[in-house]
Amino acid sequence: MTQSADSPLAVAGLAPSGLAASASEHRVLTLTLFGLFVAATLAITIWAGRQTRSASDFYAGGRGFTGFQNGLAISGDYMSAASFLGIAGAIALSGYDGFLYSIGFLVAWLVALLLVAEPLRNSGRYTMADVLAFRMRQRPVRTAAGISTIVVSIFYLLAQMVGAGSLVALLLGVSGESAKQGTIVAVGALMVVYVVIGGMKGTTWVQIVKAVLLIAGTGLMTVLVLAKYHFNPSELLGAAADASGKGAAFLEPGLKYGASGTSKLDFLSLGIALVLGTAGLPHILVRFYTVPTAKAARKSVLWAIGIIGGFYLMTLALGFGAAALVGPKAIKGVSPSGNTAAPQLAEVLGGGAGSTGGAILLAVISAVAFATILAVVAGLTLASSASFAHDLYANVIRRGRATEKEEVLSAKWAAVAIGAVAIVLSLFAGKLNTAALVALAFAVAASANLPTLLYSLFWKRFTTAGAVSSVYAGLVTSVTLVFFSPVVSGGKNALFPHSDFHWFPLENPGLVSIPVGFLAGWIGTLLSKDRADGEKYAELEVRSLTGLGAH
Repeated sequence: MTQSADSPLAVAGLAPSGLAASASEHRVLTLTLFGLFVAATLAITIWAGRQTRSASDFYAGGRGFTGFQNGLAISGDYMSAASFLGIAGAIALSGYDGFLYSIGFLVAWLVALLLVAEPLRNSGRYTMADVLAFRMRQRPVRTAAGISTIVVSIFYLLAQMVGAGSLVALLLGVSGESAKQGTIVAVGALMVVYVVIGGMKGTTWVQIVKAVLLIAGTGLMTVLVLAKYHFNPSELLGAAADASGKGAAFLEPGLKYGASGTSKLDFLSLGIALVLGTAGLPHILVRFYTVPTAKAARKSVLWAIGIIGGFYLMTLALGFGAAALVGPKAIKGVSPSGNTAAPQLAEVLGGGAGSTGGAILLAVISAVAFATILAVVAGLTLASSASFAHDLYANVIRRGRATEKEEVLSAKWAAVAIGAVAIVLSLFAGKLNTAALVALAFAVAASANLPTLLYSLFWKRFTTAGAVSSVYAGLVTSVTLVFFSPVVSGGKNALFPHSDFHWFPLENPGLVSIPVGFLAGWIGTLLSKDRADGEKYAELEVRSLTGLGAH
């Protein structure tokens, strides 16, 4: 597509390198805003760390948060870099098909609300494995659940840290991989500090602050975009279609997922993974333990649905606004996968490249995006380190003999190790779209965690062998299919673009791996010599429905 003199790109004064140049001229402002946010969140973390005295404080924030506070925190955990950066970019480049991410992420909350939130809060203590191990053999089930939690968290961490690398390198006007890699290392170090010092209390308050900032920033950009088109969504969509170079096809299904039979299957696979994955995400599941009652857990999810729903509606304005006002060529010129569409749009809305207003809005929105990344990586690191300490260290390695102090200390060391692994892997994943990376995390969660959780809560005959089979089959299948998919090799934006060893045609494995997870749990139970403990199931059923005996 060529850019004419009156194209959105020319009108905005934004050449592909314009955003970086403008950001470079206003580094002091950008760095000041970043510094203020980091200083404020570190202060919150240190304050929360002083209130953290027990394992319950570290893992569940003392169960002292209200439904509204936890709803904000859940929203903060859920509205990640993929939501803000990845989805805006996906819509700007793929139109209607990009918005399918927003729909999937939002609809997924109905599954979490109806099937998981209340029973989980009533049945568990700190982690998903508490529910799975309640009526089964502790060690094999906790081992499987702990491994699955860590793998899902690392996939999700990759998305956030890739987004951080693209964003900060762009803002500081620095090109090249070294700048992005330095940013990734810095973000990884910060997230470890948040978790080690603040635990769940610190992380939750950081999530609440971040959720408020993100909604405010997104709301401001939405109003500014709509104002340019006289608050007429139809006018905005028409301008986006014209600027895209695709015409009416930009607003219709099929631009990304309708080119072939394979791409249609990819869309179906993506949709299933998004809708079912939320209820199996470890960092979302642990949030249900931070409230005092099951009623508060329900309120948390209802608040989260309202906040998240509003946010995802606003991503429409951001994505189509970026297509109309920035243009796909300018977006791809800075980030081929579209991860910088929202910051680029912010600069145009503020007055364009070189203007003070553009620099201020770019810096503000980018600081909000950076806050989003820091908060989510802290939540993910906490969930995975808590699972390692509570499930693997305390109950598998130490066989229940670890003290609370030892357990919390092991969680802090696990946070350091998981942070290091995430940093190393993120250094190689810089070309991948953040929304696509998160979709892979959803697929693994839906394949390995959700089947086992649902069977444990609702199937009386379910056994230890079934639980272990379900987790490992779903986990191994999804990770294997991802590794041999176009996401890793064989594509221009693949992890290894110069190699091609993919044989699985779909970018998202959910269509295959999710049924495998459910089927393995069912077959493992039927073939198992174990007998389900009927009394324990009855106790779990009463607890999950009433909260009787819950911690």
